[in-house]
Amino acid sequence: MGNVFAYTRVSTVKQGEKGVSLQEQKDAIIRYAQQHGLEIVRWFEERESAAKTGRPAFMQMLQLLRIKVAQGVVIHKIDRSARNLEDWADVSKLADAGVAIHFANESVDLGTVSGRLSADIQAVVASHYSRNLREEAKKGIYGRLKQGFYPFRAPIGYTDQGAAKLKLPDPVMAPLVQETFELYGAGKFPLMGLADHMYERGLRNRQGGPVTLKGISTILNNPFYVGVLRIKKNGQDFSGNHVPLVSRELFERVQALLRGKTVDRVVRHSFLFSRLVRCASCHYSLIGERRKGHTYYRCHNRPFKSPPVCPKTFIKEEQLENAVQSILDKLTLSKVEVDYFGEWIAEYRLNAATRREEQKRDATLQLEALRARKSRLTDLLLDGSVEQTMFDEKQQSLVWEESQLKQKVARLNADCEGALKQMENTVGLAKDASLLYKQANLERKRELLRILLSDLSASAENISAELRIPFSLIVSSAITSCGGPYRRTCRTMDGIMKQILGYISKTGSIAQ
Repeated sequence: MGNVFAYTRVSTVKQGEKGVSLQEQKDAIIRYAQQHGLEIVRWFEERESAAKTGRPAFMQMLQLLRIKVAQGVVIHKIDRSARNLEDWADVSKLADAGVAIHFANESVDLGTVSGRLSADIQAVVASHYSRNLREEAKKGIYGRLKQGFYPFRAPIGYTDQGAAKLKLPDPVMAPLVQETFELYGAGKFPLMGLADHMYERGLRNRQGGPVTLKGISTILNNPFYVGVLRIKKNGQDFSGNHVPLVSRELFERVQALLRGKTVDRVVRHSFLFSRLVRCASCHYSLIGERRKGHTYYRCHNRPFKSPPVCPKTFIKEEQLENAVQSILDKLTLSKVEVDYFGEWIAEYRLNAATRREEQKRDATLQLEALRARKSRLTDLLLDGSVEQTMFDEKQQSLVWEESQLKQKVARLNADCEGALKQMENTVGLAKDASLLYKQANLERKRELLRILLSDLSASAENISAELRIPFSLIVSSAITSCGGPYRRTCRTMDGIMKQILGYISKTGSIAQ
């Protein structure tokens, strides 16, 4: 009686757990061994595709057979060992070395010329079948992606609903994923601190454990959360049908932070402008430090170039405060203007349904026009009028534009009340921005700076501070009359409110 190994394989882990294929293979191998007087001394089981070489159980078995730990091996069928020709070549070499190769379901003798020919033909057919199956699977995957469905496992924050169905926001994890983006985008935590904080807040991976540093980085880099489906292997983007969790503006701000536009350091001291002021030359965050009772902000970037690209930037906190206070002093609304804006919002709220339908119609038309452009672009590629590189660039741009329009339509479908609330917050801040800032404590000041400013940068000579839209719209609309105080006409104020509403509808920006 010969001592042999037995090898079984299924194509997927799911098939191995829930299917009957493995048990059927085992039963057939046991019957074959009994009929031919073979003793099975060890079983090797694989639960993954053989389309690629490198299967751990299969390779371990081959190594043991090479050193004659067993006299041979019983395999269910040729295609269980030969879904690729590289593995079949290894099996053939074993047969040439005198190892007995048995197939429980096929009468093939590798010791004869005719038997080897028959087995080689079946191995080639099995390899072709595997390649063809893989290509068809890829076609199916790309077909789903083009339809806006994600044919892979849902990322953290979403739940799977089945094949060809939308990923739905997880009612528990989705808000925590949004908070993750908001906290990192606001510069409140480095990645490691963010991972610890979000674990305390309740963010968990699919196994119920903490989301690791790598997991947090994966979340923040995944455009799925902004409505875009990306294939990692080639970087190709598709527009998704699922509900986005974050705005494009927030996602891009997070990407800028992740790409090193700010220095990610553990904050040991709480400085007012930490991670809020940048060097005007290199765009890295200035680092706060205490010297002789004063706080200074200094650029620590030291490029290894001669002469240095980044000049020395060293500025007092008082200078930054004066520059910020100066621009906030320009942000003001009179009581008449505040009352007008309040009446405008109240009137808009009364007519919100009609206006929302008009905006939805406009956004839908824009979306249809964009999809027509995508279709024409594909036709140009097929005609040879556009090169593949140019096509990929244009298509990626259109995918992101489509994602932004779909977010706008989704917000309009949901409700406009949130946008009106944000407008009320905007007016409230604009009315008393300078006073609120003067009276605020350190943390509230930092929060106001993140809301009100789009840019704060400094060089050795100059400080540049810019208000974020929509506050910059209010300042730029102010006019003077004969050297008198700021005043705005009703027409100007109506235009401001429309622009603010349009901006909030587009970006989902929140002023609190």
